[in-house]
Amino acid sequence: MSTSVQSSAPTVPSTLTVVGSINLDITATASRLPSPGETVGGAVLRQQPGGKGANQAVAAARLGGSSRMVGAVGQDDAGRTLMSAMADAGVDVQDIATLDAATGTALVLVDSDGENQIVVCPGANGSVDLGGTTFRDDEAVLCQLEVDQAVVLEAARRTKGFFALNAAPAAPILPELLDRCDLVIVNETEYELIPALRHAPLVAVTYGGDGSAIFVDGERVAEAPAVRVTDIANTIGAGDAFCAALVLALQDGLDYTHALAVANAVGADAVRDASSQPALKSLEHYIEATRVPDAATSAATK
Repeated sequence: MSTSVQSSAPTVPSTLTVVGSINLDITATASRLPSPGETVGGAVLRQQPGGKGANQAVAAARLGGSSRMVGAVGQDDAGRTLMSAMADAGVDVQDIATLDAATGTALVLVDSDGENQIVVCPGANGSVDLGGTTFRDDEAVLCQLEVDQAVVLEAARRTKGFFALNAAPAAPILPELLDRCDLVIVNETEYELIPALRHAPLVAVTYGGDGSAIFVDGERVAEAPAVRVTDIANTIGAGDAFCAALVLALQDGLDYTHALAVANAVGADAVRDASSQPALKSLEHYIEATRVPDAATSAATK
């Protein structure tokens, strides 16, 4: 496992390769979510690009990083549409396989507060294969658990630089995979559902309106408050944007507290956008917006 180094920001954009899922999101937005057996009418239907992997790769590209996606889509209209959307966002799509299978699909229900319920049909995501994919020393790799964990483990084995895992959806993590993670990112529910994370070297946990924190060997060492948002449009892509931003911020040498603040700010912008792959400002914008002036600078400006 490589070591995370916190230093001054580099002069070149960070490189992030995402290995993971690519889905077509079919979303119905209603005034409220239905109870079991209940029908709620008056919803608005939309189709848009999604999948945790694709969302994270697009977020990285829009933040200004060099972004590459490794995954799979089907030989169908949905697959072609999703590939085009990622390429248009600036993602390198050369390592996305086109398979004789349906493109992954997520059926999403969203209420007026942005809360959601999701059912995922993996399709081509269930056949993701790294093949001859290689990773350079200078690139970070980010995975999730929407593809087979054996594929994620193989990605971790091949990674020469920084390896991060967004352990979502929550599942028991293979011991070797956990040992190879430089960073694990989860929300508070996933943190409770995966006890092994209590002993992981570096874990970032999101707490919704209560912000986020970083744990080193189970000890809480840094935290950052949430950015208050009143105009929530969709929470689906916020966690993925947070993940991409946090990895890029750490790779840019920010300390843990500042990196969390940057990722929180990116997540806040993401929930204001109805898309699962929201528009974002540059990483540099969020770094400057969340920078805390040192004491000497503050005194000089008074």
